[in-house]
Amino acid sequence: VQLQASGGGLAQAGGSLRHACAASISISRINLMGWYRQVPGKQRELVAGISSSGSTNFLDSVKGRFTISRDDAKNTVYLQMNNLKPEDTAVYYCNAVVAGVMGNWGKGTLVTVSS
Repeated sequence: VQLQASGGGLAQAGGSLRHACAASISISRINLMGWYRQVPGKQRELVAGISSSGSTNFLDSVKGRFTISRDDAKNTVYLQMNNLKPEDTAVYYCNAVVAGVMGNWGKGTLVTVSS
């Protein structure tokens, strides 16, 4: 599956940003589509994921602030990030699991939250 991510950028603390990730196949065929983030020196972590059944899961630190949703007609998943904090600063990646296999990692998009 090919993924096209967009969004991210610069925000002030308390602000909002939105990411979008468009898939080349029907997202109903994707086991899990999610957003991950990584900061230098740390492991990449799953921020939010949505399964083919629509169930969602979130990193504890973003619960109540981030939401993940999907538009099946556009084969696109969105990550809405509200009440951003400086510790949300990271490179964000979209990825998908199809038939149990994780896709290749793209270059990611930088999110910078200033205090």
